[in-house]
Amino acid sequence: MATEFVKGFQSFCESDKQWRARREFLLHNLEQFRGENEMDRLLALSMVWANHVFMGCRYSEELLERVQNMAEGIEIEDAPHFTTRDEIMKRNH
Repeated sequence: MATEFVKGFQSFCESDKQWRARREFLLHNLEQFRGENEMDRLLALSMVWANHVFMGCRYSEELLERVQNMAEGIEIEDAPHFTTRDEIMKRNH
């Protein structure tokens, strides 16, 4: 039933791989977000996590720690690896 509920939250721009991972994130955390406006918060956190994992977006350490803890146990196939500007600069010096 929960799987059908979250199905409607797939973004038209998400690849199947991204959606499978984000759907897993949503299902993994759904029980903790049951109050008023809580689904909106969960959806926002799921996008933060997916944007970080699949596009390399950067957020505050506190926010990233929160979503990474929420994603604990979720395995992602062929997750991309992003190199930060700071990492590139360290290698060049």
